[in-house]
Amino acid sequence: MNAMRVGGARTAARSASRSASRGGTVREVTARCGLVARGVLYALIGVLAVRVAFGDGGGKEADRQGALQELAGKPFGGVLIWAVAIGLVGMALWRLSEAAFGAAGPDGDKPLKRLASAGRAAFYAVAAFSVFTFAAGGGGRSGDEESRDATAKALELPAGQWLVGAAGVGIAVAGVVIAVQAARCKFRKHLALGGLSARWRRAVDFLGVTGGLARGAVFATAGGFLVFAAVRYDPAQAKGMDDTLRSFTLTAAGPWLLVAVAAGLVLFGVFSWVAARWREV
Repeated sequence: MNAMRVGGARTAARSASRSASRGGTVREVTARCGLVARGVLYALIGVLAVRVAFGDGGGKEADRQGALQELAGKPFGGVLIWAVAIGLVGMALWRLSEAAFGAAGPDGDKPLKRLASAGRAAFYAVAAFSVFTFAAGGGGRSGDEESRDATAKALELPAGQWLVGAAGVGIAVAGVVIAVQAARCKFRKHLALGGLSARWRRAVDFLGVTGGLARGAVFATAGGFLVFAAVRYDPAQAKGMDDTLRSFTLTAAGPWLLVAVAAGLVLFGVFSWVAARWREV
């Protein structure tokens, strides 16, 4: 009887181990595919933004829609767009699993971490839906149009002005957090770089810092415009990715600030590919 119990326990343990292994493998595959897809979009948006800075945008906007249009013009572009859409679904599922079961690392179970993962899951789910719509021939609207329409609808709600303002503050704060964490190299704790030389680690740091600073600047600026739209009660003041990037040309630095931010977005795309290889998930 005891032998039967021991044998049953071992079988159950092996079964649980196989299930955990399968779950871990699925989570790893979805995360890495998602990071590759994210990298493709950011790299293309950065390239388009550089073209915009030099007056050679080719009619494409420097946002997700413009990046998809750029992909569509390449050989096997349709296949690539579907691949990006599937990758973004993987990204959403990975973040959703973090919200449900906790993220990798010693503090991955903290409620704030789980809440942040849930927000990221929702963000990437919306992005994936947008890409699927484009892939299916739906065309879709630019990020600027979507931003203005969503702001207009939100302003019509009870306390809509406060809701839009709060959303803008949240996005702006998220941008500042992204930039500060990048500057402090917080991304290192998520990467398994033990096998890399010191030179390659410095290269990864450069990608992570410059890419994160550029991404944070875009988020913070977009959030600021949303707050301004709430204060003015004018949805036209809200800006998507393209209009936000173009606003950098209106500063004293002129187009060169946009070039710097655009280059940073390309580097963030490359960093996403690095994370797809070495991120601990």
